[in-house]
Amino acid sequence: MRITLSDAGKRFNREWIFRHFDYSFFSSNAYAITGPNGSGKSTLLQFIAGSLMPTEGKISYYNESDIPLEQYFPLISIAAPYLETVEEMTANEFFRFHRSFKPLMPDISIQQILKRVGLQEASDKQIRYYSSGMKQRIKLAQAFFSDTPVVLLDEPTTNLDLSGIALYHELIREYCSERLVIVSSNDVLEYSFCKTEINMKNLKK
Repeated sequence: MRITLSDAGKRFNREWIFRHFDYSFFSSNAYAITGPNGSGKSTLLQFIAGSLMPTEGKISYYNESDIPLEQYFPLISIAAPYLETVEEMTANEFFRFHRSFKPLMPDISIQQILKRVGLQEASDKQIRYYSSGMKQRIKLAQAFFSDTPVVLLDEPTTNLDLSGIALYHELIREYCSERLVIVSSNDVLEYSFCKTEINMKNLKK
């Protein structure tokens, strides 16, 4: 899998978030998008996800052949604070619903997924009654256990305690060695495993 940005730029009103950005992301690699709050990390991640259109330049997705934007959605999974779960559903119902439009990894059941992220005892409880840390575990689980070649993570340890942070790093080691992983964060604890860092302050040209 390859994602290529060619002379890409994104502007809101008169402010350029990034501009003239040429870069390629490849499978089996982990990248960190860093910078202070308000620098545009989440904007760039959403741009890569295909949810924001470029103001200038273009973004291309390639997986054995070029992929039209409308066919890119099934290939990515994302966990971010601004993405909500369906709180009226139980965890079991949520993953069955999620599986209906984006396949989960083969050879692992929903119950096994919930056990892996420490939520098996609450699997039949509505998500609205979960703590913020439990909700974050749900978000990480749907990102890591979706059968996708691309995993996008925005502030992935938000609301997690020490055991949750340890779980996050275990999931990275166990399920992401061959995937393309991009982490948006200003906390080195969240992206310490990334070999490449892209600092937003260098993209405002």
